[in-house]
Amino acid sequence: MTDPSPRGTDPSHRGRPVLLGQNQYGKAENRVVKITRDGDTHHIKDLNVSVALSGDMREVHLSGSNANVLPTDTTKNTVYAFAKEHGIESAERFGIHLARHFVTGQEPIKRARIRIEEYAWERIEASDANSRSIGADEVKHSFVRKGQETRVTQITYDGETWEVVSGLKDLVVMNSTNSEFWGYVKDKYTTLQEAYDRILATQVSSRWRFNWTGDEQKMPDWDKSYDQVKKHMLQAFAETYSLSLQQTLYQMGARIIDHRGEIDEVRFSLPNKHHFLVDLKPFGLENDNEVYFAADRPYGLIEGTVLRDGCEPRIPVDLTNL
Repeated sequence: MTDPSPRGTDPSHRGRPVLLGQNQYGKAENRVVKITRDGDTHHIKDLNVSVALSGDMREVHLSGSNANVLPTDTTKNTVYAFAKEHGIESAERFGIHLARHFVTGQEPIKRARIRIEEYAWERIEASDANSRSIGADEVKHSFVRKGQETRVTQITYDGETWEVVSGLKDLVVMNSTNSEFWGYVKDKYTTLQEAYDRILATQVSSRWRFNWTGDEQKMPDWDKSYDQVKKHMLQAFAETYSLSLQQTLYQMGARIIDHRGEIDEVRFSLPNKHHFLVDLKPFGLENDNEVYFAADRPYGLIEGTVLRDGCEPRIPVDLTNL
């Protein structure tokens, strides 16, 4: 007997309504490097830009009609063209230009999400002797990748409201003392010894949400804000006598909220990069908090959000969703 159900359809689902859920499309990881030449002095912006668009895309899924589809190749070309037409003042400003263009330029597109990673570079300073021998021009266009962390931002625009969530990842920090961990719950499986002087190290992944939501407000100085947030984050890490990584997390977030009025919410994901004292007694040696084994896994993972009073959390609990 011939199965009357359409090819590819599960007969057990016959008669049940099937609905299209949330969907989006775009071009991911467009690497763009913009060089600005100020005479002989060059400036570099190095971005990885991902575009996701959503809106009236029902027919392309149900019937295959591309009538409302802006090709992903076009979104890629737009990223490169905008780098020339608008320049890249900051990752946030560049993302805002892109999001506005896609939502206002194509009627079927109702929402744009722009995610950007920025890789920082700093100028290589040549020695005075080399400057005289090779000429001063060389020191103005030679660069080395700056720092260890990657700066990130996500801009979302639906035609009316903006949301800007920026942050960083892979910022590795350590306190070699002024950290303890004791007084915790113990059961029959607990073997960890209490520590009254330990190394505290983590690899910071953090996102912070700006309270800028539209053109009627003064736009933050995005680069200055990033530098200041990172400064307060690091100062809080260094200045907190830590009885737990959770306590340090809260102090880092509170310092940012207290000092940066443009930010309402900060979220952290902090893996505890454990350092264990090595037992040197078999070799007749005392280990007075000097020699450690750095374990890469398994690791404790501490996560949390710090909010300005009266604000609702909006940054996803799972930072991998950003």
